[in-house]
Amino acid sequence: MRADTWVVARGRGDPNETWTKVRLGDTGAHLLFDERASADERSLQLAAATYLCTHHVAGLLEQYEVNCVFDVGANAGQYGKRLRSLGYTGRIVSFEPTTDAFAKLQRAAEHDPDWWVYPFGLGREEAVQSIHMDWNSMNSLLPPSDYGRDRYQRFAKTRTEEIEIRRLDGVMDKALAGMTDPRPYLKMDTQGYDLEVFAGAGDRIKDFVGMQSEVALLQLYEGSPRMGEAITTYEDSGFEITGMYPVTREAATGRVVEFDCVMMRAASLPE
Repeated sequence: MRADTWVVARGRGDPNETWTKVRLGDTGAHLLFDERASADERSLQLAAATYLCTHHVAGLLEQYEVNCVFDVGANAGQYGKRLRSLGYTGRIVSFEPTTDAFAKLQRAAEHDPDWWVYPFGLGREEAVQSIHMDWNSMNSLLPPSDYGRDRYQRFAKTRTEEIEIRRLDGVMDKALAGMTDPRPYLKMDTQGYDLEVFAGAGDRIKDFVGMQSEVALLQLYEGSPRMGEAITTYEDSGFEITGMYPVTREAATGRVVEFDCVMMRAASLPE
């Protein structure tokens, strides 16, 4: 297979049988597309968006010389593992407050000395709060909205777990310890709670050269901010959008429910 060819396939079919070659603009690269893989077009598109988002972020981390990624809402460590697979070698500092997910996160990072993990969440105020559980990667400090209940059956049953919440500005010095020229990047995926995490950075948000947040057009969680409010808050702090990637989409209407929004502080670009 040529190095300039991307492949989307299902199974081990012969590329000469059911595959279509699609040119990727003027890049010189092509996509080999297995027609059988288009049976679930919506899932395929979302998977492609995740792939493109991860590569976009990896490129920006290198371009902006990021050497510490704050991974807030780490779950089982999926984000950190993707960054490592794409060549990021700097420090990762992951925060995951729920007991079961944190145990998986520890296992993911146990052989990586520059991947630090902490068993608490981040927010606007230091406190102990109840988080809604048993929603897989969608556990949240916020209850589901009526729209969320209609969309996801998993919201019908829940239990809660008491978790510790700290402020981001209170943990940054420890997280950046030993770094002579820290250039941190903030990734947030906290199921409707990202603005609370962001607020907890206080004036230290100016230290971050870039950030990533899951922003919602349709509210899955009661009281969560809409996309416009979130992006305005981030832009007011000096960040500018470099990419928007759909995370979830309604099958019936095609409406995007949430985007991964990637933003950078252009003035922080190394000379």
